Amino acid sequence: MGDDSLTLPFPAHVASRLKAASARVPIRFMHGNRDFVAGQGFARAAGLTLLEDPTRIDLYGTPTLLLHGDTLCTDDHAYQAFRTQVRNPVWQKAALARPIGERLAIAQDMREKSEGAKQGKAMSIMDVAPAAVDQAFLDAGVAQMIHGHTHRPARHVHRVGGVERVRWVLADWYERASYLEASPAGLRAVETL
Repeated sequence: MGDDSLTLPFPAHVASRLKAASARVPIRFMHGNRDFVAGQGFARAAGLTLLEDPTRIDLYGTPTLLLHGDTLCTDDHAYQAFRTQVRNPVWQKAALARPIGERLAIAQDMREKSEGAKQGKAMSIMDVAPAAVDQAFLDAGVAQMIHGHTHRPARHVHRVGGVERVRWVLADWYERASYLEASPAGLRAVETL
């Protein structure tokens, strides 16, 4: 809810745990659909580096696109309108000018409305649009893509521009934690207990 929310117990706890982990391994953070106003204050407190969405990296010699994934869900017009609104710097500045208590109440209301709206949407609308995936591969010039948002974990193989490309979808962490492990041998999905 903004970097000033670090004065609250839960955000402060999250930042301190991340800071401790960052002493052992570099941490990169990409905004999602609920933490889009986390800024440099949070990054400093948590010992992490903010990434742009999308970010192109070289992952052991494989050009890879990292993205939250919501921009690929182009058939969900209501969500895309919401995303455009809340990612607008003018909207964010106005939102962050409100008292923290008011922002928390607004966020809770938005979350409840979001959950309610999902109930009335077809699953296909909330998933990635194949044309958007193809275009993201082409625009970034990559062979591999990693994203979340849809949280339907899988390894998808696409043929785009006559080239085989791989898209990894990350799981959510509501029931179990999982992650992708990268090595020179490639990527593999790992589930934790």
